Amino acid sequence: MLTYSEENYLKTIFHLSLGQQQGISTNAIAAKIETKASSVTDMIKKLNEKKLIKYQKYQGVTLTAEGLLAAKMIVRKHRLWEVFLVDKLGFSWDEVHDVAEELEHIKSEKLINKLDAFLEYPTQDPHGDPIPNAKGEIKQVDKKLLSEVETNKIVICVGVKDSSSEFLQYLDKQKISLGSKIEITDIEPFDQSYTVKIDNHNITITKKIASNLFVKEQ
Repeated sequence: MLTYSEENYLKTIFHLSLGQQQGISTNAIAAKIETKASSVTDMIKKLNEKKLIKYQKYQGVTLTAEGLLAAKMIVRKHRLWEVFLVDKLGFSWDEVHDVAEELEHIKSEKLINKLDAFLEYPTQDPHGDPIPNAKGEIKQVDKKLLSEVETNKIVICVGVKDSSSEFLQYLDKQKISLGSKIEITDIEPFDQSYTVKIDNHNITITKKIASNLFVKEQ
């Protein structure tokens, strides 16, 4: 049985590992969790003894197969609870992360599988992130950042890179959500700001915003 802290570390290592070909440094883990490097070192020893991670000096931390599955199950619970909170309880997408952080530590596998069935087996959470299934399999979506899209091409918003409350609230104000159709009509050379058409209304957004919106072609 894993402690809350151990689960949080596994989930953090999992997120930091995405797209990485090398181990994760203790400093990176400490920065993400906002704790001291010495505390990370102590936890790494515990997780290593449980065979959930492998640690090599100067090469960092990697998840073992058992550790990877455990991390995916934590992520699965978190994202399923986010779907439940938005779809069934009427929470907005900027409110659910902190609540799901608490609910993800519920241990009952039966409850989570019933929740998955009740929600009709969703494949993504309210922010567009993929939900691992009960076997840990993840269905990836072919997506890119809006900042990588050519002008005059219509794309659909499928996720956010930044899931902070501030960013999600900004998107709500601009009426940008998952499923929104977006077309870049112009890019200003001076400041790289974007003029975009969102579901038939025109707005201007910064390059920072465009670099935090995931889209896919129609």
